[in-house]
Amino acid sequence: MADQLNKQDPGLNFPTSIGTSDRTTIRLLGQDLAEDLMGKVGFGELAYWLVAGHRPTPGQVRVLEAVLVALADHGFTPTAIAARLTYLSAPESLQGAIAAGLLGGGSRFLGVTEDCGRFLADVLAGLDTHPDDDAGWDEVALAAVRDARAAKRLLPGLGHPVHKDIDPRTPVLIRIADDEGLRGPHLRLFEAIGRVHPQVLGRALPLNGAGVCGAALADLDLPVDLLRGFALLARTAGLLGHLAEERRNPLGMEIYRTVDRNARYVPPATS
Repeated sequence: MADQLNKQDPGLNFPTSIGTSDRTTIRLLGQDLAEDLMGKVGFGELAYWLVAGHRPTPGQVRVLEAVLVALADHGFTPTAIAARLTYLSAPESLQGAIAAGLLGGGSRFLGVTEDCGRFLADVLAGLDTHPDDDAGWDEVALAAVRDARAAKRLLPGLGHPVHKDIDPRTPVLIRIADDEGLRGPHLRLFEAIGRVHPQVLGRALPLNGAGVCGAALADLDLPVDLLRGFALLARTAGLLGHLAEERRNPLGMEIYRTVDRNARYVPPATS
């Protein structure tokens, strides 16, 4: 019966460049998983390879790993609280708790990575050539900020609820990308937006870590439509850490009780 289930039908063909398996081997990305990849390829490198379809350079791996570390955790964010409270409600469902946290990756948390990469890519797509110096990038950035302001659109990657002056992740990631020769047009445009936006907005906001991660990932030639996936991949590790801590030192019940004890009925507003 097992042989029948594993037997290929010559009349069917489902092409894939990801992975296949048979009775004795597993192949991933055209490689023998057990012999060629396990113990030889890091997880970040494998994630890049799976998405891009080609093996990354050591420099690309270093930048990607820095991004994954930068996005793994940021304390008691809504994603972490959602995971902890879901675990409180259903401790038998670790996957449900992790999924609850990941589902909160949107325009305010985690999703900024993709939103910023997409915004920068759209601006760059409208250029015939890329500027040669900071002055040229500033000119492009100023036009982009003005256009966004005129359209009443938020500029993704600007500002942070905690880091009001500078996000400590931003200069480090830019430096790492520069060290590896990967400080490309998305990062240069993002930096320029950081320099010129006060002229339009009337106040200075920091370039946040999620935004700079989006710019750095876009400069690795990863599809901008999939950048949120890398943010979620990173945050999965952070959520797993929160759930491990929740098992050791539970806080979910206290979070729930604090809100419940202080809930006050307010009649709905009438128009």
